[in-house]
Amino acid sequence: MRRPNFLVIVTDQHRADHLGCYGHPVLRTPHIDALAARGTRFERFHAASPVCMPNRASLLTGRYPSAHGLRVNGAALSVRATTFVEQLRRAGYRTASIGKSHVQPMTDRPAEGGAAAPAVDAWKDDGGDYTQEQPGHYAGLERHPLRTPYYGYDEVDLVTFHGDQAGGHYLQWLRRHLPEADRLRDRSSQLPHGYVCPQAHRTAIPEAFYPTSYIRDRAVDFLRGTRGQEQPFFAFVSFPDPHHPFTPPGRYWGLYDPADFVLRLPYEAHHNPPPPIAWCRERFLDGSRQRQGPHDAFFATEREIREAMALSAGMIAMIDDAVGDIVRALDDSGQREDTVIVFTSDHGDYLGDFNLMLKGALASRGITRVPFIWCDPRQGEPAVSQALASTIDIAPSVLARAAVEAYGGLQGRSLLDCLDGRGRGWDALLIEYQDSRTRQGFQRPACVRSLLTERHRLSVYQGESWGELYDHHQDPGETHNLWEAPGHRDTQSQLMQQLLRKMLAAVDTSPPARYAA
Repeated sequence: MRRPNFLVIVTDQHRADHLGCYGHPVLRTPHIDALAARGTRFERFHAASPVCMPNRASLLTGRYPSAHGLRVNGAALSVRATTFVEQLRRAGYRTASIGKSHVQPMTDRPAEGGAAAPAVDAWKDDGGDYTQEQPGHYAGLERHPLRTPYYGYDEVDLVTFHGDQAGGHYLQWLRRHLPEADRLRDRSSQLPHGYVCPQAHRTAIPEAFYPTSYIRDRAVDFLRGTRGQEQPFFAFVSFPDPHHPFTPPGRYWGLYDPADFVLRLPYEAHHNPPPPIAWCRERFLDGSRQRQGPHDAFFATEREIREAMALSAGMIAMIDDAVGDIVRALDDSGQREDTVIVFTSDHGDYLGDFNLMLKGALASRGITRVPFIWCDPRQGEPAVSQALASTIDIAPSVLARAAVEAYGGLQGRSLLDCLDGRGRGWDALLIEYQDSRTRQGFQRPACVRSLLTERHRLSVYQGESWGELYDHHQDPGETHNLWEAPGHRDTQSQLMQQLLRKMLAAVDTSPPARYAA
């Protein structure tokens, strides 16, 4: 029996509620919605870690960051790590990664603001090349021959960074086909606009040359090339949008009006905001916000947030159009009825929750809850699943559907029994966060462990006396922190014990003992 193909589509920094099928009142995403209408849409799917690199490594390995080792942005996934893509490749799959990978550093700059590197580390160098996504390889016009297999991918078309500043193979292609590319990418060349939102830039790069279009075209070419082939394929198509900077090109810039968006959870809605939220607000009030880094969560005005929402919506709309073209190419290839399509994101964005933007240590649902759609030709009726599920569940789900043997150390579980909408999933999720530098008012790089149950979120911060506890039945917006509430001490104690058990269950079991002691 022929194994199924897989087309996995990933966006970057895209919260679940910013899709039409997840109930957004303004944003229109007909092509992604069509996948949900034919498959299973998961309502309670969360990142294993709400940060790009750690969660992308969790997707590839089916393991928590504390197990696979890529705990913070700027580290790298060990070349010794087993990925589910490698397992598919060994089973005869053609494997391709098109777009953003980000399991190795995209820069060659030293880490900022972290602890000084020790002279000798706890781990010796394993000899792997961890420079493959760095910009120096892509400075010339001739396509850089990235060494493969790359974490299991035989074919790699790499896009690094975000928005109109994307790099990798895309930048080499852009410079070959658009001689004035560097001038158009320069911020001094941006088109006139009246937006005040930080990192909102009206790019002069034409739509046809924007990274989303490049990834779409490469994916379409790949799918067309599968026509008539018997070899099953796994294609990972990863867009770097709608991650900031906010640079939707051409008609997508003005596609949505900021006036149509609503700030649902202003700062004032939180009755006892945790210290990092208050710290961000203080930086805004004292005028020092601009000294924060470009990827640091910051406090924004209502106007800035509405503008960011509208521009993010434009970027998502462009992705949705690209998804439509990609799925049509799959149809044209004759492979649609043999292909499982998955749509998800690596993490979300505060995008106005309590006037915050971007992402950070606070594990609110805006940054942990992401879309997850499984569209399977073998499926009967479409469904909506309320199962608690995590990024670590993607690897075992794909392997199970492909009838490929799983590997030791997998920490996720297959979601195939949830596709009819009746499976329960996990009783609770563990969400890990670790920072590489000090920010958001913390006295040290933040290290956080969160427990998410059907009803509650509990978050514990290393070295801090405060924490977070929310009752989602009574407070879905997380506006009343019950950490210090006397009437909830028993609940806090029970959840702390449950968190401890989840952390114990996440202790790595690989490699196992090979011999008797």
